[in-house]
Amino acid sequence: MTVELEKYYNKFCEDKRLTRKHGQVEYITSMKYIHEYLKENQNAKILDVGAGTGRYSVQLANEGYDVTAVELVKHNLGVLKSKGSTVKAYQGTALDLSRFSENTFDMTLVFGPMYHLYTIEDKIKALQEAKRVTKVGGVILVAYCMNEYSILTYGFKENHIKESIAKGKVSKDFHVISEPEDLYDYVRIEDIDKVNEGVGIKRIKLISADGPANYMRPILNSMDEETYKLFIEYHLSTCERADLLGASAHTLDILRKE
Repeated sequence: MTVELEKYYNKFCEDKRLTRKHGQVEYITSMKYIHEYLKENQNAKILDVGAGTGRYSVQLANEGYDVTAVELVKHNLGVLKSKGSTVKAYQGTALDLSRFSENTFDMTLVFGPMYHLYTIEDKIKALQEAKRVTKVGGVILVAYCMNEYSILTYGFKENHIKESIAKGKVSKDFHVISEPEDLYDYVRIEDIDKVNEGVGIKRIKLISADGPANYMRPILNSMDEETYKLFIEYHLSTCERADLLGASAHTLDILRKE
């Protein structure tokens, strides 16, 4: 899996994705909730697991927070370090955070790892590690790629649904069946609930990080600034609605360690 991820992220520009208008929706939303749960605690220690090129960790460090980042892919880690921030960055995996002691961080971000872990056991292990290093009372934010987005876009919009079913990549109830060579894993809300139950952690809220944004990429990217601002207002006013969560491309699960 590591080799395939290295190849993929050596070509893929995560910074560019999160700075285009459709990607900004996810970034703006995630940052809103990060700040909400930091509650202006400038002394907060933050861990960014699967930090990518540092889109979140560098910004938070620039705001004055004590930020530590862990990233698996060497290319991404190099880009992060080249930004010259105060982020303490290490190569590592979400499955093993043993370099950190228990109850170290006020907030832990797990924004990339769950996309690339293909079994519930590995997802549970990653969340257990995030929980272990987070302080009691601290907050963990975990991002997931959602199943229905994949089915609707890659399956039906791009017309791969029949071949995906034939190859055993989609179950009878239209759940994506991912393997490491597929790079991404897709879940439903009940799958996320099983991970939380396996770890024994309490949810504060589950939100839609990007709502319909990824279905509307060309429209959003060509939208004038005034209309785009209205779209952001709309999205932020609806992103906690349970009836919109499942079809979002990404969800953000906000958890508290008790």
